[in-house]
Amino acid sequence: MDKIHRLLYPNRIVLVTSVDSTGKQNIVTLAWCAPLSADPPLVGISLTENRYSYKLISDSKEFVINLPSFRLADAAMVCGTKSGRSTDKFKEAGLTPEKSEKVSAPRIKECYAFLECKLVKTVKTGDHVLLIGEVVSAEKKGDEPGLYDAGGADFIEVKA
Repeated sequence: MDKIHRLLYPNRIVLVTSVDSTGKQNIVTLAWCAPLSADPPLVGISLTENRYSYKLISDSKEFVINLPSFRLADAAMVCGTKSGRSTDKFKEAGLTPEKSEKVSAPRIKECYAFLECKLVKTVKTGDHVLLIGEVVSAEKKGDEPGLYDAGGADFIEVKA
């Protein structure tokens, strides 16, 4: 299967934020994120059920897709290799949470765009679950080159 995924590179990297019922915030780095519908505006992210973020999103029914620039590659590695169960990823990665417009999950201040989402459906897709979110707020703050996964721990930047 790894061979198939390599044929699809590069993949946009996103930092997905979520929060638990006590206010504990988390970030997960994902390369599996896609637009699914324009009307209504739906996006999908793919996670395994054993991920901490999967539990937080399943419980809260919301998340934020934050778009990082290439300069956040090191922070993306931290957020993709540490567990939020035992690590404050905002602190560890040097990122700043900021209040979202319409959901309780935070935005990441250092990112250049945000999609605030309400979870509307989950679909088991083999070893992952597709979490489908309706975009309830979208904002773009800049035109920085996006961060893309080129395979393994290699990243590239792509100008939009």
